[in-house]
Amino acid sequence: MFFQAKKKIASKVPLPASNEGDMKGLDVDTFIKKRDYTGAITLLEFERQTKNSRDNKTLELLAYCYFHNCDYQKAVEIYDILLKNDGSDYDPCHHLHKAASLFYLGEYKEAKSSALAGPKTRLRNRILLHVSHKLNENSELMKYHQELSEESTEDQLCLASLQFMRTNHQEATEIYKKVLLGHGKEEYVALQVYVALCYYKLDYYDVSLDILDPYLSKMDPTSMTAVNLKACNHFKLYDGKAGEGELKVVLDQLGSASDNIMIRHNLVVFRNGENALKVLPPLVDSIPEARLNLVIYHLRNDDIQEAYNLLQPVEPTTPQEYILKGVVNAAMGQATENADMLKLAQQFFQLVGASASECDTIPGRQCMASCFFLLKQFDDVLIYLKSVKPYSYNDPIFNYNFGIAQAACEQYKEAEESLLLVTNERYRSEYTYLSWLARCFIMNGKPRDAWELYLKMESNSLSFNMLILIANDCYKVGEFFYSAKAFDVLERLDPSPEYWDGKKGACCGIFQKVIAGKAPQKHLSDAIALLRNNHNSPQAEFMVRVMKDWAHDNGIQVVDEEE
Repeated sequence: MFFQAKKKIASKVPLPASNEGDMKGLDVDTFIKKRDYTGAITLLEFERQTKNSRDNKTLELLAYCYFHNCDYQKAVEIYDILLKNDGSDYDPCHHLHKAASLFYLGEYKEAKSSALAGPKTRLRNRILLHVSHKLNENSELMKYHQELSEESTEDQLCLASLQFMRTNHQEATEIYKKVLLGHGKEEYVALQVYVALCYYKLDYYDVSLDILDPYLSKMDPTSMTAVNLKACNHFKLYDGKAGEGELKVVLDQLGSASDNIMIRHNLVVFRNGENALKVLPPLVDSIPEARLNLVIYHLRNDDIQEAYNLLQPVEPTTPQEYILKGVVNAAMGQATENADMLKLAQQFFQLVGASASECDTIPGRQCMASCFFLLKQFDDVLIYLKSVKPYSYNDPIFNYNFGIAQAACEQYKEAEESLLLVTNERYRSEYTYLSWLARCFIMNGKPRDAWELYLKMESNSLSFNMLILIANDCYKVGEFFYSAKAFDVLERLDPSPEYWDGKKGACCGIFQKVIAGKAPQKHLSDAIALLRNNHNSPQAEFMVRVMKDWAHDNGIQVVDEEE
């Protein structure tokens, strides 16, 4: 986690205006036991200022309280004062305490130097282990990893946190469970929140809630971390409104969401991106998810370039980052017709979908579907999408992709059903959606519905492409009436011999179907009207004459507007 931009809760502690006698009855230990670090800091700073106290005990307590109050910069400053003492009170362990503070400030190289200056203890090894992870020093990480003790609870908890940060959530869960079994749930009750967080990361939201509820009901119903985790579970299980409702406890406690960056961030997510451009940019360096959610916001608003720029400096390490990298590269590749980007997107999706930890998860299978989608292997796409269909039935994006894959595999009836389940008006207005739906209508014997889709479109290049699709697909399946209508409009927009040939063939098809009794006789009059649009064509005149002669011989009345 990064804390450079984190709001300091008590970075400037106001000193009481009263005299020393007014502090009678207040005790630092009482504040600390209640985890009221702001109160403890206020009392200690008062003592320090009024008595001009520089004794080590006061400073050590003050540094401890600043650290636990998340004011790590202040803690570092106090530890620097303590480390300047070169007398009998000098304690080299303060190098380690300073290193821990620097670590939480994101100053990893400085944290490493400070830790190396401290005594060789288990704490030193744990700090250096985490610093090595942050600095990507894998050989160092393995060295410190091997020095962890299975007998030390602190070492095992350190290992669990490392596994969590390396997205090995199952391994972290096993370590936490082992500690709980060895020491009892009452002694390490807060670990239940850590286990719940692991299950949340594993997408077991119901299990996460079951583990979290006892802690919230019996131990700390206003725990910021636990309540926020519960809200996130409700968001995943239900919707943003449900998630926001769970935050009411802490919102009432804070008075304003602006007092906590985590709550501000999550409210943007719960409210579907509301105020994203105002809230998320300042949090990009504080909360890793803020950058990812800002990328998602830009993608949803079709600002692909901004999403791409924002994600460029990110070296993916988590499945979510790999997935976003894949999505952004796929979007950019399609928008710019860049084959290299599409290839890169396919590789990102494959890395996630084929990984042991993600292959059986819903996102993992969706990634494999996306990989095969880009490779145009739609039979394989359907295998993976069918496996997650029960969990995504109401998801418009899922139904959109599922419908296209089914249509590409010529499963037109099923494809039509899937595409009609898409309720998002933005998706329903896209040409890709309309063209695939039109093809499904035609292949399912509903050419009129496809023609209605064209009539609702604005006159532009996309509607021209729709006409070409309707003309050719209807011709292919023998729906010659709508094929002729489409070719007629195409010919008038672009007098090309190709479109005239198509219209001739379609009109002959109409005539053939009327003769066979497979089309209404009225269509013969419509075919004649379409041919009459080609005034100076001897072929058109000949075809009209043949049709009228046949109609006359068979006692069928046709309408010819030129008579």
